[in-house]
Order: sequence, then C-alpha cells, then structure tokens
Amino acid sequence: MLVLAATPIGNPADASQRLRDLLADADVVAAEDTRRLRRLASDLGVQIAGRVVSYFEGNESRRTPELVGELEAGRTVVLVTDAGMPSVSDPGYRLVAAAVDAGIDVTSAPGPSAALAALAVSGLPVDRFTFEGFLPRKAGERDRALAALVDEPRTMVFFEAPHRTADTLDAMRAAFGEQRPAAVCRELTKTYEEVRRGPLAELAVWARPEGDDARVRGEVTVVVGGAPPRTFDEDTLRAMVAEGERAGLSRKDAIADVATRTGVRRRVVFDLVHR
Repeated sequence: MLVLAATPIGNPADASQRLRDLLADADVVAAEDTRRLRRLASDLGVQIAGRVVSYFEGNESRRTPELVGELEAGRTVVLVTDAGMPSVSDPGYRLVAAAVDAGIDVTSAPGPSAALAALAVSGLPVDRFTFEGFLPRKAGERDRALAALVDEPRTMVFFEAPHRTADTLDAMRAAFGEQRPAAVCRELTKTYEEVRRGPLAELAVWARPEGDDARVRGEVTVVVGGAPPRTFDEDTLRAMVAEGERAGLSRKDAIADVATRTGVRRRVVFDLVHR
C-alpha cells in the first residue's frame, strides 16, 4: 500500500499518532528532504526502521518506477514532503498515478494543511474556494494567470515564496483592484505566526515599505476574496443574447449561454428578450 502522510507545517506537536506509527513501521519512507525527515522523526521521538529514500522534483521520474516495484513486492511505502500533504503543490502526483495504474491501493493519513489553515483564519468566505497553488514565476505568465481569475467568484488560495510576495501582491492589486479583500498568512503554527488582513492596496504597501524589500519572511499563503457579483442592466442582457444569435446560436441557446455567463436566472433573461 502507498500512504500519503501529511506532516506538520511548522509545529511538530501537530503530528498525529498515525504519522508516528507509519514512520516507525513502514518498509520504505520516501521523503522530499531526508534531512528534514530525520529532524522531524527526532522531534517526534520516532525511530524509522525502514529504508529511507529521497523523492523530490528532480528525481521523481527516476524514483517512481523503483517505488512502484517496492509496492508490487508487497511493501508499504509512506510518502512525506517537507510540510503538509504530499502531491498538493509538492511531489507525489506521479507516484500516485503510477500506483493507481498498477492496481495498488493508495490511501492517506491526513493532517496539517497550510491552504486550509490560511483559509480558516483569513476571515474571508470559506463556503466555496479554489486552490491555485504557486503562480508562475515569470511576470508575464503570472499576470496572465491572474487576469484569468479576475471574475472568479470563489475565495482563492495561493502559495508564494517570501521573496516574491511583494511583487505578487502588487500584481494582484493591479489585476483584482486595490480594494479586493485579502489576507497574507505567514509562518502558520510557528512561533512568529502572522496574519495580515486588509485590501490588496494596503497589503502591498505592508509587504514592501519604502526602503525595505525584506518585510515578508517564512512560509507564505495568500488568500484573496472572490470577485463581487456583477450587475447587468436589461439592455446589456438583451444585447448579449442578440450577439449570441448573430454568432449562430439559437435564441434558446443564446439565452442559456447568457444566463450561465452572468449568473442571471434563465427565466429572467428569457422574459427580458421576449418582453
């Protein structure tokens, strides 16, 4: 069996008893950073009896067949990353996919999650959200990714490196507007945990005050409120339906398309068009 085991995102006391048992009993422990794994095991008072191997972005392709071979031989393989759940913006997806293809059981030992912890403390709506992970590093690609999210109505959760956080907040301010509510969560569960809440304009200034480009340190998760509902007047809705018809849609399909795009009930659009 392959077990994806969540590790603490900062505070070792958040480790579950199940994680301790898995590390102690597994035949193979695959770790993103074996040194960090050893430190965690020491903090938890756990003796790892099985074989420890590295499994990180640089060797995933090569190591995956080897680990699948261990699983096919009947051994238990536990996969851990530096923090949180494997395969969520961390190594693991390739191994899970290969194990599933080989007919091997895959399960998880859930635990700490930076994305969920940040979402919970952000003060922003949590009923519906989208996890966007890390934005592209190149400015142009990052800006295009943000532009595609301008109308996203759900709360958005991003991971970011501390040295890029100020630039990312500036880009978010430009894309989403200065008053879009957000929260920057850093060092969650650690000694110097900090959550800054406010409009993007305020957070961008906080992240890079004049004369200081190193305000943000540690692990960072950014939570951004979704786009507010857009309002459409009657003439605009009628024009959108007419545009759809000119593009070749039937009136029924054009009405359905406008209702989907705007969030206005289909019956309302229908009545406007036929009034």
